[in-house]
Amino acid sequence: MSFDLRRSEGIFVGAVLTAIRKSMNFAAKAAPICSCYALILTTLSIPALTLNAQTFGEQETGEPGDAIIHAYLGTKAARIHNSFMDGIQSATDWEKRRPDFEKEYLYMLGLDPLPEKTPLSATITGSLEGDGFVVEMIHYQSSPGLYVTGNLYRPSTIGRGEKLPAILYVCGHSPRGRNGNKTAYQSHGIWFARNGYVCLMIDTLQMGEIEAIHHGTKRYNRWWWHSRGYTSAGVEAWNGIRGIDYLTTRSDVDPDRIGVTGISGGGAATFWIAAADKRVKVAVPVSGMADLPSYVPNLVVNGHCDCMFLYNTFQWPWTRIAALIAPRPLLFVNSDNDRIFPMDANKRVINRLEYLYSLFGAGDQVDSVVSMGGHAYREDIRKATYRFLNIHLKNDPSPVKDSEVDLVVGPRGQEVHPIPPEKLRVFPNNSDIPEDELNTSIDQHFVPVAKVTPPTRGAFVSWKKNLTDELRRVTFHSFPERIPSAKFSGTDRSGALKLQTESGIEVRLREAPESPAYPKIKRIILVVNSGDNSTYPAMKIDPESDVVYFCDPRGVGDTRWTVNPANHYVARSYALLGRTVDDGRVWDIAATARFLVERYDGEIPLTIAGKGAGAVLGAYAMLLEPDINGAFFEDLPASHMKDTCPPLLNILRVCDVPDVLGSLAPRPLSIHGIGGAVGEKIAEIYKVAGAEEKLRIE
Repeated sequence: MSFDLRRSEGIFVGAVLTAIRKSMNFAAKAAPICSCYALILTTLSIPALTLNAQTFGEQETGEPGDAIIHAYLGTKAARIHNSFMDGIQSATDWEKRRPDFEKEYLYMLGLDPLPEKTPLSATITGSLEGDGFVVEMIHYQSSPGLYVTGNLYRPSTIGRGEKLPAILYVCGHSPRGRNGNKTAYQSHGIWFARNGYVCLMIDTLQMGEIEAIHHGTKRYNRWWWHSRGYTSAGVEAWNGIRGIDYLTTRSDVDPDRIGVTGISGGGAATFWIAAADKRVKVAVPVSGMADLPSYVPNLVVNGHCDCMFLYNTFQWPWTRIAALIAPRPLLFVNSDNDRIFPMDANKRVINRLEYLYSLFGAGDQVDSVVSMGGHAYREDIRKATYRFLNIHLKNDPSPVKDSEVDLVVGPRGQEVHPIPPEKLRVFPNNSDIPEDELNTSIDQHFVPVAKVTPPTRGAFVSWKKNLTDELRRVTFHSFPERIPSAKFSGTDRSGALKLQTESGIEVRLREAPESPAYPKIKRIILVVNSGDNSTYPAMKIDPESDVVYFCDPRGVGDTRWTVNPANHYVARSYALLGRTVDDGRVWDIAATARFLVERYDGEIPLTIAGKGAGAVLGAYAMLLEPDINGAFFEDLPASHMKDTCPPLLNILRVCDVPDVLGSLAPRPLSIHGIGGAVGEKIAEIYKVAGAEEKLRIE
């Protein structure tokens, strides 16, 4: 007999943050560069003085799971944030761990393995001369087809054989259309050239002359970015690294005196590049970093572009990114009324950096400036930036007196520029844009996907172990060796079981009506509801001996939370904590399966069932949980590149759906609605595992 299975009917609100809201007004124009060491000591010595931290808007409250998920994310953020030193007590301890940190960091940017440094094919398409400076319009290819457009500013006259200090200037979110956002910051390039620097100012991927995409997850629902491990931050880092490659080829540049600076998105890129490339001798990020307590429980992630974040695979406290620059000179610049880089985060970051630098005996190499006002450049910021770079690249500590020359002025859309922006175009006409550009599709090329070869005969066990180990390292990094069994915490009004799958997370489990009594039960069927509006799979069951349960993992049904398309707060916050919503659901399913097996004293086999996204989640739960004896899956998406496939962090850098299904051997697996090359690969793996009779594909 058969029938179709169909649908059957707080804790910690934010991290506890200590902030002294507006007490760091130490960036007065008279002293734009000063140490915060005394303030750190003062702050640390008065723990009772706590005020509310700055948030970016209000938490969503329209759905039943909103408060729970906000509390859960806040707790996780605080736990990761508090692991900053993690047993490190000296510079020696830090240096021992640095190689691992550097490798993890590059991986989280999508840069491990590091892309090949192919020929830059640097091309100067034009130049113009101003008062004491020359601008060259230049493009180079950081990877074949990935064009970086920029303006290079240099002094009008350079002594024979003279090598000048150089600045890589990375731009913020200041849209200038076809002219590229580099033109918004031209006064900085002019200043550097007039003061004896070579300054390469490069466009960003999204706001360059070849307009591409930064907001893949925030705006365009490209959640496969998570699965692919692609972030636009990685592209900006790589473009900057290759920009340094170009600078070092120039006869007028001293390769031992290179600095990097920029504001906002350029401030973040300053961190990305300086942390990744030791050729950067000094870094001045302006308004470029907050921390996890700010981004997650205080909702500041909602104010940011995707290019401001890496995927936190290895669950780093955010300041560790900046700490990779130590002990090289670093000036941390911010504004006291910046909504997206709030002061409470600013204080935590600089306090940690001051402490780490002190371990190196280099407390004088890190400093901070706070300017009064909102998210913008002001005179004190410019003077502080220029002076800090002069000190460390030219050994010149004298005050800067000419920072306000040739500024871009006027309201947005009516700016007056020293140089007409059109004259700074690298590609003057649309027809000049190279036909082989990959900028607009770089998210599909930048991070390579894994090409998994099925195991050879006799090698299945080691093949599966290698695959599973790598998944545990980069996709399920936060998971224990085995996910604990869910804990019963009561029933709701409908009679559904409430299960706590991990601290702060509760899911629902419903038993199908008219289930057989215990002595007659021969099989448990756990059906996954993925919340994607798909119907449940149609599979043959025996109502006399099969007991059927329906699992609603986190965010589904009675625990659903608000999904705001303007910010996708929950999904983007998960990535900052080294996870995705759907790996949480994999956890819930595995924990629920263990609960059911234990409920029946481990005597009754459990089969997992799912359709569409639910089938994929069930497959990963089965991979990680040995108590799941078999599976029935229907209409699986063939790849994590499909919009219907649940995103799992970095999964495509390890394997894809067919590889995971094959790795379920030798357990019984029935798949409906899949075939072709995908089905053939699954069948090949099962055959090598000696379990071809356990596989059924329709």
